Amino acid sequence: MKVTLQLKLLPTPEQHAALLKTMQMFNDACNFIAEVAYRERCASKFALQKLVYADVREHFGLSAQLTIRAIAKVVEAYKRDKSKQCHFQPFGAVVYDQRILSFKGLEAASLLTLDGRLTIPMQMGAYQRTAFSRGHGQADLVLVNGQFYLLLVVETPQAPPMDPNGFIGIDLGIVNIATDSDGERYSGATVEAKRQRYQRLRQRLQACGSRSAKRHLQRLRKREARFRRNHNHVLSKRLVEKAKDTGRGLALEDLKGIRERTTVRKSDRAKHSGWSFHQLRQFIAYKALIAGVPVAIVDPRYTSRTCSVCGGVDKANRVSQSEFRCSACGHTANADVNAAINIAARAVCHACPS
Repeated sequence: MKVTLQLKLLPTPEQHAALLKTMQMFNDACNFIAEVAYRERCASKFALQKLVYADVREHFGLSAQLTIRAIAKVVEAYKRDKSKQCHFQPFGAVVYDQRILSFKGLEAASLLTLDGRLTIPMQMGAYQRTAFSRGHGQADLVLVNGQFYLLLVVETPQAPPMDPNGFIGIDLGIVNIATDSDGERYSGATVEAKRQRYQRLRQRLQACGSRSAKRHLQRLRKREARFRRNHNHVLSKRLVEKAKDTGRGLALEDLKGIRERTTVRKSDRAKHSGWSFHQLRQFIAYKALIAGVPVAIVDPRYTSRTCSVCGGVDKANRVSQSEFRCSACGHTANADVNAAINIAARAVCHACPS
């Protein structure tokens, strides 16, 4: 399995300026190449190279290999959508390969720029240092909030897929981010308290409207995104580890378009849209793939209204957000746990259709 490592660069002010200039010129060249490719209806890298190579070298000052990488970037974009001319942002990614990028161990990267080769220090965490040796030679130079990073693709070893002995159903919700079919609940009051604190602060800053408040809002947005991402990483890791330790797979609902299909009370709207469930599902999926844990995606319809004991379906079964009481057999349970059990049962039925 391929994953992307984000390696932070620590350039000096002079090196930062050189990277910025190279990035802008590279994307200007991509726009020029894209115009020719669209005009000539040419999506062949070799044919396009004959048309633009000399002009790009002369007018944009790119090296031979940076020119080749710019042509390749345009061709890839043009093949994805031939109906319109591609446009590249001034500070879009610059593609580096082994000829114009090399690494000085784990401490620095040597990149070709318009000002020549620059050796720039890198910052890595423990996981990045461990996985770095499995990297391919190509990397993308990107600019995120004024900071340069190298995105390096690495091969991650995968465990062989296991034959699961049942499934753990995962119900994603508002009060609890996740509840599993064993009755364990994840990310409740702590996450909600943090979300409310961010929301109150955001409202005060938006009401103020000053330049300082707007800068503070940007920092707050990044801080909140980091909090969600970290929490989703921790939660997905716990779920995958639990499934692997118990020899079971993970069952999730297909929540595509759920926000458009469902309505919530006005007081719950911020909660409903305030968590990245798509990101959490992505994290669960790739961590499970690495661990060899099967993931089943099931139909979400009526999981919260269906009795996990008798199978009766009734809107009245869902007494409240937290309480489930079957109108047919009288079974009572926590509503999220009941839904998670239904999700697990659907995954078993899907795996064994007979």
